[in-house]
Amino acid sequence: MKKNGKRIRVITAMVTPFAPDMSVDYRKARELARMLVDNGSDGLVVSGTTGESPTLTPDEKLKLFQVVLEEVGEEAAVVAGTGGNDTRTSVELTLEAEKLGVDGAMLVTPYYNKPPQAGLYQHFSLVAKATSLPIMIYNVPGRTSVNLTADTMAGLANDYSNIVAVKEASGSLEQVAEIRSKAPKSLTIYSGDDNMTIPIMSVGGDGIVSVASHVAGCEIQQMVTAFIDGDVDLAAEMHRRLLPLFKVIFITTNPIPVKAALDLSGFDAGGLRPPLVEATDAERKQIERVMETLGLI
Repeated sequence: MKKNGKRIRVITAMVTPFAPDMSVDYRKARELARMLVDNGSDGLVVSGTTGESPTLTPDEKLKLFQVVLEEVGEEAAVVAGTGGNDTRTSVELTLEAEKLGVDGAMLVTPYYNKPPQAGLYQHFSLVAKATSLPIMIYNVPGRTSVNLTADTMAGLANDYSNIVAVKEASGSLEQVAEIRSKAPKSLTIYSGDDNMTIPIMSVGGDGIVSVASHVAGCEIQQMVTAFIDGDVDLAAEMHRRLLPLFKVIFITTNPIPVKAALDLSGFDAGGLRPPLVEATDAERKQIERVMETLGLI
């Protein structure tokens, strides 16, 4: 994906800040978007899984898109999380986001209903036909119980010019390599897992949709840039150094740990909407130890 002619390499999957009454804190969302863009993020995914999208209403999502656009839209790519497991609703939300002027839409593979590959193809093709927005497909079988195969992904990218990126969180380097071989060269492949960033880039990936970048955005940008610039040794060294953070940030369900990490770094993003719960004291101490070791707090 690109913004102002620049390739977008590091995208943060932004958390959604909540007020004490668990309403969306839009002022804090602006502050967080600004902080992330000032600290290494080329773009933001708003209302993705890390943003607790299943518990946000369509109106809350649209207002989040709007305030983040107002804050950083001139500088960074703002990608709206508009996907879900109902194709009609995904189309409708994508069209509303398009009216606001977002830079793209991220569509997760439909969860729970477990469509076959033909159903996945139809789902994404119907959204692609309805919008002119650039689309990033998000493949995360660990959450959705269905894997978008390399053949299906490549078919979609070959058939629809506005399907321009994939966030690959299948954990399979073989699948990423197959996508790179079969899809158009213009397709941007993002790692969907922080700990897979450099491995995925080594087989043809282009960057990361990151969670850890909430607290280590500059370091992750440096790591990705080093790899792109050919300094593979530095990129690998940084990857190994940051690996404890990449692991601890997922010690329990995302975004529970990253909200704790943000709080430890001095940014209060509030609690989590049920059915998620806040990090336990033990989990919080683990996160704190890693962040202290890395000099992040």
